[in-house]
Amino acid sequence: MPWQATRELFPVTRSLIYMNHAGVAPISTRVSEALAHYSQLSSEEGAYRYNRSFLPEIRRTRVAASRLVGATPEEIAFIKNTTEGLGIVANGLDWQEGDKVITGDLEYPSNVYPWWHLKSKGVETLMLQGAEGRYSLDEIKRSLSDPRVRLLSLSSVEFGSGARNDLDVIGKLCREHDVLFCVDAIQSLGCLSLDVSQTPIDFLAADGHKWMLGCEGCGIFYCRRERIPLLRPTTVGWGNVVNSSDFDNYKLELPDDANRFEEGTLNLPGIFALGAALELLLELEIDAIEKRVLSLTDQLEQGVCALGAEVLSPRSEGEKSGILSFQLPGEDPETTVDRLRAKNVFSIVRRGGVRLSPHFYNNESEIDLLLDALKS
Repeated sequence: MPWQATRELFPVTRSLIYMNHAGVAPISTRVSEALAHYSQLSSEEGAYRYNRSFLPEIRRTRVAASRLVGATPEEIAFIKNTTEGLGIVANGLDWQEGDKVITGDLEYPSNVYPWWHLKSKGVETLMLQGAEGRYSLDEIKRSLSDPRVRLLSLSSVEFGSGARNDLDVIGKLCREHDVLFCVDAIQSLGCLSLDVSQTPIDFLAADGHKWMLGCEGCGIFYCRRERIPLLRPTTVGWGNVVNSSDFDNYKLELPDDANRFEEGTLNLPGIFALGAALELLLELEIDAIEKRVLSLTDQLEQGVCALGAEVLSPRSEGEKSGILSFQLPGEDPETTVDRLRAKNVFSIVRRGGVRLSPHFYNNESEIDLLLDALKS
């Protein structure tokens, strides 16, 4: 499907130049139709044909999510948001007093507070110090050399600067030091390639409302199969036991797959929406989407540099992402964002810069209009 043709799937293009997919993305007509389909089924049939109408959609979406990250369906659980997924890890491991966790000062709060909260269990959180929007691999290596470190948790892409962390290298370093690797992937899933069968990641969480183009309140949690026994669910209900549909015979036995993290009724509307969103991404192919998004951010970088802006995002090969952060000389970023909003361009301020985050359906003409708005 040509990129220009994808614009027809996103009604937002009729009124806005949407550059905030790193925040909350607009949904496509396919997602709207999936939500309408769920609503129709629910209103006309209720749960009358639950096994025929709803369970297959759950299975399809789980398979689509596993394809997106290179996992198996048995390694995927549905979560309500990234925070919940990270909390499954933080609260599920058998921590010992004196254990240490590594995260960093460039992280979104969702990837800091769950680890800080472990202080009551005697767990210390080590904070990597970012510089120029990125972490130093040398500092990561030094931190991992501490024998009390049990887990490293970083974002695949930093939400403020857009720096793309080298998950392959970091994951291998974690393996060398026998440290678990947890990834907040919300700023990359849907626009950048990832294959957990090749990249040594143990746990991964991402809500669907950003680059995956789903709705808020439904995301995915990946747990490498051999790591599943390490995580003890903190909430146990009817849904995350073996033979969960047998309501008459109590048997507290947890399954050996990621279903052990789904304790009760799932967010069906969110799953219908996420399934439609993921199917579109897989149809377009993530490798192609990544090239498209990086091309658009390259164009943005060239354009704002021509206006004298300071680019705050690391932009060397391997560090680029779908996020470009910049600051115009002599102008407060909030003022820049307000000026863009007056021209129907949606951007946002993060970490002291104007953050732009285009997706595949944005086009070069929109970027030209955005740059004209910055000039005015």
